[in-house]
Amino acid sequence: MLNEMFANSPIPVLEQLVNFNQSRHNVLASNIANIDTPGYKTRDLSVEQFQAKLKDAIEERDSAGPVESLGDPIHVDPFGKVRDDLNNILYHDQSNVGLEQQVAEITKNHMQHNLALTIMNSQFRLLQTAVSERA
Repeated sequence: MLNEMFANSPIPVLEQLVNFNQSRHNVLASNIANIDTPGYKTRDLSVEQFQAKLKDAIEERDSAGPVESLGDPIHVDPFGKVRDDLNNILYHDQSNVGLEQQVAEITKNHMQHNLALTIMNSQFRLLQTAVSERA
């Protein structure tokens, strides 16, 4: 019941964004921790690949309705592919990046994470208002 209620809302998209930002934060923090390690190559998660996969999942969700099976609707989770592919978009950028750039990237990532959580929180407040029948 709850999955059906959230399926067409922005919540699954925001969930994937929060998961990506958390994973990327761990990678960027590792880069900062190893910045002085000889031979260490910085790593990152491809934001472009994540965005493309998320866009594809949103389009799949929006174009496909529930599938009828024995009278019960079955909802396919297109965001499962995005979640499963998080480990496949890690790459080594083969550069010698300075601390300042890593801190800037981790700051941008942190801001995106907080924005997604703020929007998700407002969505839950809207749902809570609708459920409690208060306007």
